[in-house]
Amino acid sequence: MYVILPAIIIVLGYVIYKSVQQPVVFEKNRKLRESVCIDRLKDIRTLQVAYKSRYNKFTGNMDSLIDFYNNGTITIIKQVGSLDDSAAVAEKRVYRDSIQIAVKDTLLKRNNFVVDSIAYIPFSGGKKMILEALIAKVSGVDVPLFEAAAPYDNLLIGLDRQLIVNLKADRELVGRYPGLKVGSIDAPNNNAGNWE
Repeated sequence: MYVILPAIIIVLGYVIYKSVQQPVVFEKNRKLRESVCIDRLKDIRTLQVAYKSRYNKFTGNMDSLIDFYNNGTITIIKQVGSLDDSAAVAEKRVYRDSIQIAVKDTLLKRNNFVVDSIAYIPFSGGKKMILEALIAKVSGVDVPLFEAAAPYDNLLIGLDRQLIVNLKADRELVGRYPGLKVGSIDAPNNNAGNWE
């Protein structure tokens, strides 16, 4: 009896500690995964905005977006001279020149950027980002819209299932997307992310 009681106390203490630590560990892992995913969604937004400036629409195809990064060009307009210099303007020494620059030489130039990775949700074991694009009528005007999303079911895979269900329910209760998302195909939102 005297041996069993301390063993039960130790086991109960461990179970209590584990139950208290579980949400703390979940939050830490959720925040880490979200920060990596947010960076990826920002990269997608950057490429989508450049794609739209070139083609006047967004793409709903990740392969097209990756190909645009690898092989596409964007137009840069350079002004020579200052419009504030009236003498230069009178002598026509002020002009604008446009040049074509490869997308990969201009955008997302950092050492650890791998364009092929933008197609995948981080920590998901290879699940793909959800990417949609369309042209919607807003107040009688055609407006290109896009949306890139990473549902919590994929982003938080491997973490405590009940805590994921609770997080999704909280989001849905207040009408928010249960995951991370940039842009919206429902209404123009200036390509904002739901974390901003």
